[in-house]
Amino acid sequence: MNKQDYMNTSVQEPPLDYSFRSIHVTQDLLSEEPRTGLRPLRHAKSGKSMSQSLWLNNNVLNDLRDFNHVVSQLLEHPENLAWIDLSFNDLTSIDPVLTTFFNLSVLYLHGNSIQRLGEVNKLAVLPRLRSLTLHGNPIEEEKGYRNIPSGPLYGMSALRLRSCLPLEAKLSWWSRMN
Repeated sequence: MNKQDYMNTSVQEPPLDYSFRSIHVTQDLLSEEPRTGLRPLRHAKSGKSMSQSLWLNNNVLNDLRDFNHVVSQLLEHPENLAWIDLSFNDLTSIDPVLTTFFNLSVLYLHGNSIQRLGEVNKLAVLPRLRSLTLHGNPIEEEKGYRNIPSGPLYGMSALRLRSCLPLEAKLSWWSRMN
C-alpha cells in the first residue's frame, strides 16, 4: 500500500497542539505535554496520537533538526500529517523535511525569518498542499514575492502572502490567461 493511499480523511482528529510552549528544539516536544482542547486527543494502543495536525506556533524554533524522528514518536501515522503550523517561530529557511509529508495540505509559516524567495520552490513537490502562509517574513521585500501564486505553487487554493492590490490581482489573472 502506498503511503499516500493510507490517509483516512473521513476522520478529523483534534490537533496535537504545542503552541506557546517556548520550545527551542523539536526534541523538546517529547518531554512536553500538548495543550488540551475542547475535544480530547485519541491515542493508539502504542500511546501515540491519532492526530493529523501538529501545531508548533508561537515558539522559538530556529530549525527542524530531528523533526521526522520526533513526529514519528508523537503520531501513530506520521505519513497522514496534513496540517503543520510553524507560524511565529525563528525559522530562516523552509527545511526539506517538510517535503517528506506528502499528505500535507496546510502549512503555516507566517511570522518567521524566511529570507530567500527560492525557499518556497521546495514545496512544489507536495501534491496536496492547498494552504500556505508566508506573510510576516523578510521574503515579502524580495522582488517576485507577489508572483508566487502564478509560479511553482500555481493552483494552490489559499496562498496567503499579504493582501493583493486590485491591479496585481488583474495582472496575475491576465498572465495565467495568456
